[in-house]
Amino acid sequence: MTRVVSLVPSLTEAVAVSAPGLLAGVTDWCSRPADTGAIRIGGTKNPDVEAIVALRPDLVVANEEENRAPDLDALRAAGLEVLVTEVRTLPQAFTELERVLRACGVPRPRWLDDAEAAWAAVEPAEPRRAVVPVWRRPWMVLGRDTFAGDLLARLGVDNVYAGHPERYPRIPIDELNAAGADLVVLPDEPYRFTADDGPEAFPALPAALVDGRMLTWYGPSLAAAPTELRAALR
Repeated sequence: MTRVVSLVPSLTEAVAVSAPGLLAGVTDWCSRPADTGAIRIGGTKNPDVEAIVALRPDLVVANEEENRAPDLDALRAAGLEVLVTEVRTLPQAFTELERVLRACGVPRPRWLDDAEAAWAAVEPAEPRRAVVPVWRRPWMVLGRDTFAGDLLARLGVDNVYAGHPERYPRIPIDELNAAGADLVVLPDEPYRFTADDGPEAFPALPAALVDGRMLTWYGPSLAAAPTELRAALR
């Protein structure tokens, strides 16, 4: 049996649901499933390299955005195999998920078929322009080449800052309000926007509070994401 350490919450869920028992180590941010039975090895940005090496995994799965290159280099230097994913679009997500599961020795799971079918069935919606904050103090929004931005575009929501040179630019709140958006989309992660924390900063815009897992995770949640996101965006 392959022993796997996952440094990405999305990939942790994908592996755990597809092949319970493979995970030897997961990060402190890996919240789904609630109990994988795996050892916690620190955060996505500050994993305990020595603890990971001590687990003697056959494979470490990571992501180029969520994990830091020096940590991954240290794991490789210790002799571990590290698979690094890049996920900036929905098709990339499907390809990378299949690659990760294949590397884990796991057959293609049913949930992956369901997810692809769910997104293939999405019908074009009337386009709307949105600003999509992911942090405040300072305000940061989705910019170019983001997985969440690609999902929103497939649901008819065009990111105002999709052409920005940065992927997560810092934009002053007055500029966000003057950007010509029809909507502000407020996910509950990485910053936990709520009905009482976020919408008040955009008094002229309708606010859509969305489940951050549905918008930003690539894994089993993708099967339900089109339905849940469309409902939240109405």
